[in-house]
Amino acid sequence: MEDDTKTRFAEKHQDLQQELDKLKSQEEELFKEMQSFITQKSHVDAKIKTLGKIVPTLKNLKLEAQTLVNTIHDIAESSETISNKVRNLDRARSRVEECQQRVGDLIDLELCSQGVQTAILNEDYEKGAGHVHRFLSMDQSLLQRTATDVENISSVLKAVRTLQDAASQLRTIVQHKFDEAVKMEDLGSVERFFKIFPLLGMHDEGITKFCNYLCGKLEETAQKNLHTALNTSLSDKRYNVIYADTLTLLFEGLARIIDIHQPLVETYYGPGRLLSAVSLLQKECDKQVKRIIIEFNKHRQVNKKINQITEIGKMSNSSSFSKIEKFDPKEVDILIQEITIMHVRVELYIKFIRRKVLGDIEISTAVAEERIKSIAALDKLINSSDLSRSKHELLSHYLQLEQYFMEESVSKAVSMDTPDNSQHTSSMVDDTFFIIRKCIRRAISSGSLDGICAIINNACGVLENDFCAILRGRLRQGYPSGYLDLTQAYNVLQTSIQQGRLQPGDTEQIRTAFIIALNNADASTEYVETLCDSVLYDVQQAIPNMNTNERGKLESCLSGLSSVITNLRDVIEYGMQQLRASAIKPRISPWVDSFLNINHQLSEDELSEYEAGESFVQTLIMNLDSLLSSFKESLTSSNYDGLVKMLTTEVTARLEKVILKSTFNRLGGLVLDKEVRALASYLTTTTTWSVRDKFARVTQIATILNLERVSEISDYYGNEGSLTWRLSPPEIRTIMGLRSDFKSDDVRRLKL
Repeated sequence: MEDDTKTRFAEKHQDLQQELDKLKSQEEELFKEMQSFITQKSHVDAKIKTLGKIVPTLKNLKLEAQTLVNTIHDIAESSETISNKVRNLDRARSRVEECQQRVGDLIDLELCSQGVQTAILNEDYEKGAGHVHRFLSMDQSLLQRTATDVENISSVLKAVRTLQDAASQLRTIVQHKFDEAVKMEDLGSVERFFKIFPLLGMHDEGITKFCNYLCGKLEETAQKNLHTALNTSLSDKRYNVIYADTLTLLFEGLARIIDIHQPLVETYYGPGRLLSAVSLLQKECDKQVKRIIIEFNKHRQVNKKINQITEIGKMSNSSSFSKIEKFDPKEVDILIQEITIMHVRVELYIKFIRRKVLGDIEISTAVAEERIKSIAALDKLINSSDLSRSKHELLSHYLQLEQYFMEESVSKAVSMDTPDNSQHTSSMVDDTFFIIRKCIRRAISSGSLDGICAIINNACGVLENDFCAILRGRLRQGYPSGYLDLTQAYNVLQTSIQQGRLQPGDTEQIRTAFIIALNNADASTEYVETLCDSVLYDVQQAIPNMNTNERGKLESCLSGLSSVITNLRDVIEYGMQQLRASAIKPRISPWVDSFLNINHQLSEDELSEYEAGESFVQTLIMNLDSLLSSFKESLTSSNYDGLVKMLTTEVTARLEKVILKSTFNRLGGLVLDKEVRALASYLTTTTTWSVRDKFARVTQIATILNLERVSEISDYYGNEGSLTWRLSPPEIRTIMGLRSDFKSDDVRRLKL
């Protein structure tokens, strides 16, 4: 019991102690706050004194603010009063102006009604039309109210009726006089009455009649030009482009009409009328273009040629293909040239029309929506015209003819192929790429990106499917020079000759054809690279404002042209493998295999004797030099480098095999190291690129076999900064096992 009491007392004492500590803490905080307030007292007192000084000033400010509010209120009331007076004054002024306008209209109405009849009687139609124009420019509703307001209403109505009748009479007279002037071909009178139409409110009628007159003159001139074209003799120097000339004369005439008469229309009819005028002229343009195209197709036999090309394409794989009559590519070339000129002229005329009309729309139309509608109407006019359809027809014919010309010309260039000894190639390369470049440039001159891309794609097809196939076919015949240094092969060759399977001169011809085909493929890669760059530049010059989609289309086509380079390199690689199989490997193998006939465990005397005589590497270098010399003059520099690269690969691979079949001592390894270095040095001098990489494994093998002790390998293998090893640890142990003076246990204990 006593223990419980003590426990409760202890707990109570602890609680009281905690409360005491808490109160002490609060007391300290309150003391700190009091100290803070005491320190701020002087500052607060100073602020209170400052506020006491400001109070009188604030009272004055309040009074001044109230005075300002009252003043503003008075000004607002005065402003409202003045505004009402100004509005009343504006209303009165507008009424005065309306009154003045009414009076002026009445005076002008009277003068116009009196003068219009006199002008008509005197055939002064310009003056009469001027009176009518003034009458028509009056506000008719305002004029009616004026007539109602004035006392003498009958005189006003009489004047109005007089002018209305005069306007009707003048419209009839002007139309009649204009028609008479057209019949009489009186250009002065035609232009005179054309200027009167807008004064009578006959803008559309004036434009229509004048354009019909111009269309008549255009038709007359176009028919004369077409008749001249049809009667042109074959000996005329312009005979081959006479229809292009006729089309050019038509477009030049139309452009001249628009250039001459646009200022006249703008002056008397106002801007914004050119689109309607061009719409009327375009109908006559379509009619004349259609006539020219019909005669062109008829006399140039375009449709016949197109149908014949189509038949050739369909029957190219049939047995009756040889019976199809083909026409000379030169004849097609002449026709293509004329079609290209015609297409270019159409494209230029459309650009001219678009530029002229867009300029007129820009000047006359301020509202964006109206401008968009006018531009849409222009696009519809151009795209739906027979001129546009004729342009697409010309382009379609051009593409078919150009494709035929390209394919047949390349085929002809191949069939007439002759060697060019000075260039290590044959004529088919220059001729083929001259044709390809000519066709693409002609497409670029047409100004049609779709046409350009079509011809580029066709060029890719010709080069990939025809040109590369021909080169590969010639390389497939093989290179028969592999027999030249082999007695057994020579006997086989002689047997073939005796049996009639191979003529003595055939070998040389096949060898020459193979080398030329290989060089042709190499030269063609340079041609294609140059062609890609020049085509991109030429297209950018011909079509400078290509959008993103058009540029992407062009780049896609050029990437297809670039892929031809890949195909040509595949052809070169195929030829190199043929050369390797027939001319390189059969020679390299016995030359390198002679390494096995040599003792590589040399004594000092044997080493001296070996070095004094003709060593293995000297013989090998002499043989390699003889082999490479036979190709150096006949191969292009790039193909020769490729040959050296292939030969180096073959030599190092074969040398590695024979080394692994041999046994060495220290001196034998030393000789091998020297010979590998000498061989690498020689092959380096034969080419423009480094062969060190090809010799990496053989060089490292020679280094290992040249070690004095097994432990020396740690100085070469695994050290930081040392060369990259191409040999794996098992291969290193195998190679060290070729040293007869290295203990196998030491080699096995190596930590690699």
